[in-house]
Amino acid sequence: MFDKEFKNEEIVIRGERISLGESKLIKIPVDRLPTGTLIEIPVYIFNGKKPGPTILLQGGLHGDETNSIELVRRMLIDKSYKIHRGCVIVVPLLNIFGFLDFSRELHGKDVNRSFPGSTKGSLASRLAYYLMKEITKNVDFAIDYHTGGAQRSNYAQIRYTPQDERGKALADIFNAPFKFGSKLIPKSFRNECFKHEIPVIVYEGGESLRLNEFAINQGIYGTLRILRHFNMIDEAIEIPLQNDAIEIIKKSWLRARAAGIFNPKVKNGASVKKGEIVGFIMDTYGETKFSVKSPKDGYIIAKNNFPVVNLGDPLFHIGYV
Repeated sequence: MFDKEFKNEEIVIRGERISLGESKLIKIPVDRLPTGTLIEIPVYIFNGKKPGPTILLQGGLHGDETNSIELVRRMLIDKSYKIHRGCVIVVPLLNIFGFLDFSRELHGKDVNRSFPGSTKGSLASRLAYYLMKEITKNVDFAIDYHTGGAQRSNYAQIRYTPQDERGKALADIFNAPFKFGSKLIPKSFRNECFKHEIPVIVYEGGESLRLNEFAINQGIYGTLRILRHFNMIDEAIEIPLQNDAIEIIKKSWLRARAAGIFNPKVKNGASVKKGEIVGFIMDTYGETKFSVKSPKDGYIIAKNNFPVVNLGDPLFHIGYV
């Protein structure tokens, strides 16, 4: 599958050179706050002495997706990026403005809908441009870390581009609890990389603005499996064994058929049967109670954690095998 002979070479980012066997932290200036405070993006480069693939590990493309930032941070602290072969480029937090504002977006724009970007566009567009021009141009493939949003928690899952066989192979190696092909979204990071024949897999786990230990650990374990598969890290690093990922073929949201207070009865990641009661919706005065039933056999791959729902609101994302 990976028939290319990977060969990491000297990396150049914003004029800074990182030679073979060298590690370096580069801070890329992005913009200034109205107060004049400079905002920089920290980029860690770990360039091994032996030839191998160059991998981008990216967190915080959406500023409120704290799980993505935390799992990368923990790997940095644990020295998991002690690279013997190949090169790893790590961006723990891309959207710093969104992070400071507790927001998915950057000044009202979604960075992940701003690619390929422009030097003359919005700040989100400029950030997308420099990510592709300065960082992504150096890599063979990438892992992009995300979470659910708007009080929706994604169970640990890996997504790949169906048209990309190398991306699917990477998803298999990552081995999250669930995996599935996901269509390309116009102007997204994954879509832009696909145009440049750079495979990108997207890890989703937990929800925005809330840490989830299981999701964080699953993201770390999957990343280590990728690094070990390509002999980039020490074989002695322990990675817990787990069953092969469940392949999701189709998926759909189970939506509220009435407004009220939502009380789920199944856990995220659970298997469900057709007709099984998975929750209830009750009015605020206790006069009505609607049962929420699974339409088919499947798995809960995402769950709405917000208790107040309106007619049509998503409750559970159910995956079918």
